Amino acid sequence: MSARQATEWNGGLKIGSHMSIAGGVDKAPARGATVRCSAMQIFVKNNNRWEGPPISDEQAGSFQRELEKAGIGIDAVFAHTCYLINLASTREEVVEKSIRALEDELRRCQQLELPGLVMHPGAHLGAGREAGIEQIAGHLRDIFSRIPHVKTRLLLETTVGSGTNLGGTFEDLGDLLAAIDLPDNMGICLDTCHVFAAGYEIRDEASYKKTMAEFDRIVGIKNLKALHLNDSLKPFGSRRDRHAHIGQGEIGLDAFGFLLNDPRLRGIPMALETDKQPDLEDDRKNLNRLRKLIGAPEQRKIAKPASK
Repeated sequence: MSARQATEWNGGLKIGSHMSIAGGVDKAPARGATVRCSAMQIFVKNNNRWEGPPISDEQAGSFQRELEKAGIGIDAVFAHTCYLINLASTREEVVEKSIRALEDELRRCQQLELPGLVMHPGAHLGAGREAGIEQIAGHLRDIFSRIPHVKTRLLLETTVGSGTNLGGTFEDLGDLLAAIDLPDNMGICLDTCHVFAAGYEIRDEASYKKTMAEFDRIVGIKNLKALHLNDSLKPFGSRRDRHAHIGQGEIGLDAFGFLLNDPRLRGIPMALETDKQPDLEDDRKNLNRLRKLIGAPEQRKIAKPASK
């Protein structure tokens, strides 16, 4: 299957899921192909460790060949950083490890020719919002000055805004982009569960339009380079990050229909981050629910699926 055929199968959209790299990054595309992904998110090393074994040139080449066989275009593949990184930390040791880890992951993404790497902005741990933003911006400018050849964009992810975590408001993201001031190196990843739990309503058409208009005004749709498609297990404005299967959480199906049929988002890769078993049956079900939402409203089958 070609990338064009895979995209056509998904209603002309780049939609897929986060895929495991167990056995090597080059094993992920075949997993994506089994659920007919036309987009994919991966880790480029263990997501809970600061360091990992290098990716060999042979493995990087195999990754490209496997993507082609799977029909997933490289422009629709992005990575997510390990969860330990926090450039806003007040602990010097954590900051130093975060800098090394992020620089390493950007180099890995460049090696794999990935266009984007998603990262949680960081938690200031009591130092204050402005101090956190300034610290993140300074470190990112330094990192990109050391690797000017890297074409992979760093995509700051929307968060639920719990505790001292930045990214729970569009203002956080807009101010971060302005402070970093590297438009060719930066972008945003919007997570549906996170914005909903942070207090941005998207469940009816008027609210979806209002939220996206606010995002465009403060952050800019032009900066949106990836999306995470997740329902929310927790209520609106809960500031709790708990993903649910599509249509089986507090968000419901309609919001995903608004998003999938928004012409401004058609070229942006979208990936599930919902729980799944090794057989990937959950991914199949979630992706099929999304596919049924693509098209004119009268063509959609948006009845809420039966709970498991």
